[in-house]
Amino acid sequence: MSIYITKFEESDFSAIQALNKIEGWSSLVHNWDETKRAWQNSNVSFVAKEHGEIVGYIRGMTDESVTLYVCEILVHPKHRGKGIGRQLLKHSHQRYPTTRMEMLATKKSSTYYEGLGFRLFYGFRKTFEEK
Repeated sequence: MSIYITKFEESDFSAIQALNKIEGWSSLVHNWDETKRAWQNSNVSFVAKEHGEIVGYIRGMTDESVTLYVCEILVHPKHRGKGIGRQLLKHSHQRYPTTRMEMLATKKSSTYYEGLGFRLFYGFRKTFEEK
């Protein structure tokens, strides 16, 4: 397996959106401009490539000292089980080794993250429109 991880470039965005579409993350796909701005403004933004094709990505934000927050991590369904997600997480955390890594995850993916040493924590969420 010849997976390599690189920093996100603007030219990667269409392939990222194609992955989002395959995964059914329609909000990211339909809000093209907002999603692109999110990538442009994220200081944790890496893609995993195999033979030049984007097969996964991680996007997040960090203060570079205390917290690294993973907003999205996704691996193409055909490439799951190869350790690509683990590599993306490790690559990101190695760049900011003093940070704690935090993310939201679905119940379905909880066993995956627990298997990587993550622990459950309690959090809240509110959008601007919610009162």
